[in-house]
Parts: sequence; C-alpha cells; structure tokens
Amino acid sequence: MKYALVDDGFIVINVGYPSTEYPLEALASMSVTQGLALCGLIRPVHFVTHSMGGILVRQYLEKHSIPALGRVVMLGPPNQGSEVVDALGNMPGFELINGIAGEQLGTGPGSAPSRLGPAHFDLGVIAGTRSINPLLSTIIPGSDDGKVAVERAKLEGMNDFIEMPVTHTFMMNNDDVIQQVIYYLRNGSFQRFTADSEE
Repeated sequence: MKYALVDDGFIVINVGYPSTEYPLEALASMSVTQGLALCGLIRPVHFVTHSMGGILVRQYLEKHSIPALGRVVMLGPPNQGSEVVDALGNMPGFELINGIAGEQLGTGPGSAPSRLGPAHFDLGVIAGTRSINPLLSTIIPGSDDGKVAVERAKLEGMNDFIEMPVTHTFMMNNDDVIQQVIYYLRNGSFQRFTADSEE
C-alpha cells in the first residue's frame, strides 16, 4: 500500500501504535498526534486506516479538528463494533491478545464505536466479504471478512462504501483494494466498473 501510494505521488507517513497496551482514547491521541506532527506542512492530510485504525481516527476527530484534513479511507473498520468481541471478549486471554482497546470494540451501546458519532468528514469505507477464519465467521451474522460484518463496517455520514472479496487480515495487500484507495483519495468515490468500462 505504501509503495503504491508513493508511486502515485503521495507522501506517506506510516504510523504504528501499541494496540494492546492502551485504551482507544489514549491510542487515538498518541497515534494521530504523532502522524500529524510527522506530516509537517504536507497539505491536505489524508488517512488510510485498517480495522481499529479507523476507530482511532473517529475518536480523535470527536474531540479535535484537523484544518488540513483531506479524505479518509477505512479498510475493514468495526464502525459499529464486532460480534467477535461480544462473544469472546470475556474469555480468559482475550485482553492479553487484543488489549484493552480490543475489548472496547463490541457492538453494545456502551462500546467505543457506538459512543462515537457519525462521520463529519470525507469518508470512504471498504468492507471485505471473504474469511480465512470460518470459526469466527459463525459468530458474525451475514457477510463478513472474518472479523467484521459488512453491515457493521458502515458508518452514518460516509460518502461511499464498497464490498470487495478480501479478508480482514490481508485486505491492505490486495492490488484491487490499493487501487480503490488511490481512486478514492483522488476522486472522493470508489471506482465502479460497468460492462462498457471493462471493454
């Protein structure tokens, strides 16, 4: 993803965060603040997130504004939480593997995604429809990517939404997903192919 974006003319700042060590609120503050600082005078500032990263951007934007904010593309975000957390969150070892932040990603009214508001920014969401974890998929109703239901990736206020035949874990490496991300950052919508356009 990074190399494809750079090849297309974007300057890329890749920010990691200790997802298992802090709650979402702290992770959002530290990761987004660090990313913005590293961007310096780059304008506009776009975000491309995977999974929990989308919730961190939402969390940050609930309390802060980013004057230079461009577009946001979220890959597999649990925008309405995940049934996997509901089912397994209280099991021994879940917090050790997924951290406090992971425990906050359930679907209940008190979960972090449920407490955050709709998108008031330019947002495109990509949801995966393939799973490499059939056990987890039995927990999730409807189509899913192995961790997040397609319907739960959606967010009120988003500008565009697309489903793609990719898995949660590896969607960011998929060439078609990468091209959709670039297209959205350039155009504010995802690319739809018709019979005419494929000829």
